[in-house]
Amino acid sequence: MTGLWKGFSSYAVIGIANTVIHWQLFFVLRTAFELSQAMSNLLAFCAAASFSFYMNTLYTFTVPASWARYLVFMACLGGLSLLVGWLADRQSLPAIITVVVFSVLSLVLGFLLSKWVVFRERRR
Repeated sequence: MTGLWKGFSSYAVIGIANTVIHWQLFFVLRTAFELSQAMSNLLAFCAAASFSFYMNTLYTFTVPASWARYLVFMACLGGLSLLVGWLADRQSLPAIITVVVFSVLSLVLGFLLSKWVVFRERRR
């Protein structure tokens, strides 16, 4: 079990910076550009995830990432960000609920996807 969570601390620190980027962009897109929560959440996720991908490649995982696997990661979590925003729009939930729910989900699911898909070690 310990091996599964190896690297989680640096992933979490980078995740805090990711969250700040995501939330800031989300609220700018939502209020200044009046985009839906779904679109604001998706665009903010894409920008923040690009930052996190680069930082995690440098500091968290010892294996170089595959761009194809990174695109799978982006599609999975990007779809989740769109779904969470869409549900919030549909239910007329406050924007803070959207970013909090997505942030919690993406912390855990993003780490597991990164570990098992994006930065997976090749078997020899």
